[in-house]
Amino acid sequence: MRLVRGHLSDDTGVPGPARWAVRDEEGDRLLPEDFSLGEALSSGLDHFRRSLAAASGPAVTLALAAPVDRWTEVWAAGVTYRRSREARKEESHEPDIYERVYDAPRPELFFKSLGWRVRGHGQAIAVRPDSSWDVPEPELAVVVCASGEIAGYTVCDDVSSRSIEGENPLYLPQAKMYLGATALGPGIRPAWEVPDPYDLGIRLGISRGSREIWAGSASTRRLHRRIDGLVEHLLRADRYPYGVILTTGTCLVPESDFTLTPGDEVTIEIDGLGRLVTPVSAVDGIDLWRDLPGR
Repeated sequence: MRLVRGHLSDDTGVPGPARWAVRDEEGDRLLPEDFSLGEALSSGLDHFRRSLAAASGPAVTLALAAPVDRWTEVWAAGVTYRRSREARKEESHEPDIYERVYDAPRPELFFKSLGWRVRGHGQAIAVRPDSSWDVPEPELAVVVCASGEIAGYTVCDDVSSRSIEGENPLYLPQAKMYLGATALGPGIRPAWEVPDPYDLGIRLGISRGSREIWAGSASTRRLHRRIDGLVEHLLRADRYPYGVILTTGTCLVPESDFTLTPGDEVTIEIDGLGRLVTPVSAVDGIDLWRDLPGR
């Protein structure tokens, strides 16, 4: 079962307003029109479970969009895998800071996106026009209730400019936060259906035209930090009354001679969570208004 968000089309093929649904083997069973992810996450895990139980009616098929509300906050953790540490050291003029944060008690946490910027399955991610070195970063993302309980998991692509962050670590917001830099999907798998989040295979494939130009696989077994520890640090001095999504870092980073270009296609798959496929565009090629959550 997955919590998904998407559009139904009318008889003429025109997509209607975005709706939330519970997806199972039979299709998508719609949730009430006033359902929102924020309200479902506004208390604890029991409330989230009851909110999903409200799905009803005959199965339909939604054209998927990002599984977020317009104002859902997405945060990210960095340097949580050894491969990420090595990649950051490789790209940076100041590599020692990544060595220190990898082993430090306090993790690196940073704001990544609001929901209205997030891309979904089939929607384009983007590379910045002022960046010369861009990569996808496949990550396990954790969906967290206002109570701090983990409600579910989804797939994330934390698209990044390695050239901008490598020039100066203080440029991280520009390297990580821009239109098309975050993708989530295809849906949210409830936490009670994921028996061990530390034993999930992750696969990344990048295609250019008809040819796969990069592929790799890893596992969350290599995660250097505890997921509940990352969540605890995020909540130490803040509150998220409508829940929050936290990505847990990447374990797959293409080599230094690789960069994304418009026209590529990125496929990320995590065991039990599904496959997130996104074409690559320039920033000005994204049709934001068409895909804006809530429309």
